[in-house]
Amino acid sequence: MNEILYVAKKEYKSFFSSPAAYLFLGAFIGSSLFVFFWVETFFVRNIADIRPLFQWFPLLLIFLVASLTMRSWSEEKRSGTVEALITSPVGNEKIIIGKFIAALKLVSLAMVLTAPIPITVSLLGPIDWGPVIGGYIATFFLAAAYIAIGLFTSGRTDNPIVALILTTLVCGFFYILGSPIITGLLGNEIAAIFNLLGTGARFESITRGVIDSRDLIYYLSIVFIFLTLNFYSLESSRWPKDGNSEKHRGWRIFCLLAIINAFLINLWLSPINNFRLDLTQGSLYSLSKTTKSQIKELKEPLLIRAYFSERSHPLLSPLVPQLKDLLKEYQVAGKGNITLELIDPQRNSELEEEAASKYGVRPVPFQTASRHQAEVVNSYFDIVIAYGDQFEKLSYAALIEAKASSTEAGVDVRLKNPEYSITRAIKKTTASFRAEGSPLDSVKEPVFLKMYISETESLPKELVPVFNELKNIALDYKKDYKESFNFAVLDPEKDQDLAVKLNDAYGVKAQVASILDPKPFWFSIFVESGENVEKVQFGESLDKESLKRSINSALKRLAPGYLRTVALVTPSNRNQNFTRLKQVLSENLKVAETDLEEGEVPEDADMLLLLAPNKTNDMQLRAIDQFLMRGGSVVLATSPFNVTVGQSIDAKAYNSGVEDWLSKLGFEIEPEMVLDPKSASLPIPVQRFIGGIPVREIQLLPYPHFPDIRGTGINQTHPITSALNQMTLNWSSPIIVDGELTENNNVVSLLESSRSSWTSDNLNVVPDYENYPDTGFSDVSERNAEVLAVAASGPFESYFSNSEEMKNDEVSLESLVLKSPKSSRLVLIASNSFGADGSIDLASYALNTLYTKPLEFVQNAVDWSTEDESLLNLRGKSQFARTLEPMVDQSQQLWEIANYILALLGLGIIWLLRRRSLRLDQLRYTKLLSKV
Repeated sequence: MNEILYVAKKEYKSFFSSPAAYLFLGAFIGSSLFVFFWVETFFVRNIADIRPLFQWFPLLLIFLVASLTMRSWSEEKRSGTVEALITSPVGNEKIIIGKFIAALKLVSLAMVLTAPIPITVSLLGPIDWGPVIGGYIATFFLAAAYIAIGLFTSGRTDNPIVALILTTLVCGFFYILGSPIITGLLGNEIAAIFNLLGTGARFESITRGVIDSRDLIYYLSIVFIFLTLNFYSLESSRWPKDGNSEKHRGWRIFCLLAIINAFLINLWLSPINNFRLDLTQGSLYSLSKTTKSQIKELKEPLLIRAYFSERSHPLLSPLVPQLKDLLKEYQVAGKGNITLELIDPQRNSELEEEAASKYGVRPVPFQTASRHQAEVVNSYFDIVIAYGDQFEKLSYAALIEAKASSTEAGVDVRLKNPEYSITRAIKKTTASFRAEGSPLDSVKEPVFLKMYISETESLPKELVPVFNELKNIALDYKKDYKESFNFAVLDPEKDQDLAVKLNDAYGVKAQVASILDPKPFWFSIFVESGENVEKVQFGESLDKESLKRSINSALKRLAPGYLRTVALVTPSNRNQNFTRLKQVLSENLKVAETDLEEGEVPEDADMLLLLAPNKTNDMQLRAIDQFLMRGGSVVLATSPFNVTVGQSIDAKAYNSGVEDWLSKLGFEIEPEMVLDPKSASLPIPVQRFIGGIPVREIQLLPYPHFPDIRGTGINQTHPITSALNQMTLNWSSPIIVDGELTENNNVVSLLESSRSSWTSDNLNVVPDYENYPDTGFSDVSERNAEVLAVAASGPFESYFSNSEEMKNDEVSLESLVLKSPKSSRLVLIASNSFGADGSIDLASYALNTLYTKPLEFVQNAVDWSTEDESLLNLRGKSQFARTLEPMVDQSQQLWEIANYILALLGLGIIWLLRRRSLRLDQLRYTKLLSKV
């Protein structure tokens, strides 16, 4: 071992005995910076990762390592010192390994010089360090493979230029095997084989942040094979032509078997994918606990069919193996309850016909172009999840996300959080299947129906037949489900402790029929299963079928995996469209659109979502209020202003009609808009003059009405926002929380602007960069962080508790609940436009990819409101979601220049350290000579 280290140290020093090492280090860091900032346009790309840099390393390292290793043996041969080396007491294998370690050490030093790049990115955005670590590990192993190849080729010639060319050709051959140049011409199955052989394809797998033992062993196999060939080459060079042929044959057989075994171990490991480590934040490429829990709830066999064509679009083909690996993990996690079928319909006409007729899966025409021709490829890229007679189809549009890039293709395509898409589809199909049966079939623990009802003598006469129907329904359930269902009628009037407990735990107390009939009575029903309790919410109709639907709705909230229903209210005017939001909500929920004009929320609704309500009347307000009072949950997005995006941006005062209702609950939205210097960009038409001719062009400029909320502005502990790392809340207003009115509520701030933000009531939201070049708007001296979204839990007091309507003795008692239970939830978002199609289009234009954060925020709010938080941790894991913090061009240039300076500083430090090392060596040699 000491001999190996001695050789490595000697070789390493020899690199610095000439400018070669400094040229290599300078070329490495220089090309890295050029690729990162200029070729891949880091700031324009606006993603907080360094993946584009790593994507270039397999190609850059070919030329850099070739130039580094070209003289390793060829110079020894040319100068005639190779004979002295191979006949020295130090074994050839030790000399080879020493040279290998020295070259690898220099490459590692070059990698250290690139460290300021990921550090810079981490200061500018929420970088995921997993792919960064994976990228450096991949670079290390890839460099080791290239160095082994370089040492072998250098040992075959005495001409360094020839060694450089040979190394480039051999390394290039291994790289091109798995590159899109080759795999794009092949089908998926053959392309997968070539990917296993290509150094670049293996490298990309690790740079995703997944350390797979198969990839590491592949690189180590290349190292072993070419170092063995190098050893054989040196050994055979000193064999006499008339030497012991048997011994030489033994050496050849030994080396051949070693190489064959190194190759075979890769074939043996290729189907095994259990030995891997997912370094990404949130384990993007591994099944989460949420998914495994969802799979455990399966009571029937689940079928997953993946339809992939042999030939597909070149940008989709590399994603197929990733999806196949993930689907195989689902199959393993299912423990025999999940059947996975990988199908190419174009090879089997019967399966193709079944896919089209049964699942609606049809080929999609993709246009491809090469240097020689353009063609259209009809291919499949779909996944079908089937459970019972229910199924969900995931097309390529649901599985991928795209972003404009500076690559030859002009677009960067990646998988769009595939685990969320597949698990969501499983959840929806199982929920749809269960919806056809009784909720009691899915409740894990026995159900107890508790009716807290006064004696019939104390009940209003209208409620006596309702009570009798409830008992009949309970008896029917008991008859069908026996020990799995029990019920009891309890009278809190006879048990004061019970009355106090109900008031403390659920906010339920005795009611009165009207002012003319003030006699109190109890009429509340709860269903319990284990520790879960749900209040039965009755609608306007109290016939037997309506009562049964109300009880079933409460039971569904107890049963895991049931499809929830959201009642959606959108403005009647067509200035705001929420098409995208409706689409993503329908992926997980049953969406029931309503206008509340009849004064009630649909009976089967689990929560109420109001987007930009407009001129809400008393009947609609009563429906909203009473839904919340009966234990329901409300998500409300509203603001005193409405902004529409068309030919221009127009802002107008807006009357939602819910201001007084919110004020009664303790929330007030100020009639001002929040402006924040830390903002997202807006595409603005700017006029400039070229040679006196006015030219109108679109530029991306910071727009303070688009607060870019991240870091401390996002509540990282609340389920709604914990998975969000960034959020843009367009044209929002500040929320004021009344501490006295909300002292009994649990109120949590979800989103806040930065401390540099200010407010304005000016309706002119078009920026004026000529007069105000920094922000486009007049500035103010008073700046504060403003609350833009809150979440609150009950109990809440009804808006109608002191209303004149209470004096009307004809009003239905159950529809006028005066106080909500603690289970009621309210999410208030102070913006009308943040989830509208126009606002999302503007934000997407600036990012060159679809901006989905507002959609994810609403989905999270809905899931939290319905107490179905199973998908919250999976949502928002998009790889394009980690955007950079907003900054002006001058700041971008400063960060770029800082990296150039740090690179030069790093080279300078290495030069000083080498000078110091040489000085110490000279002193040591002087001392040794003085003793002679």
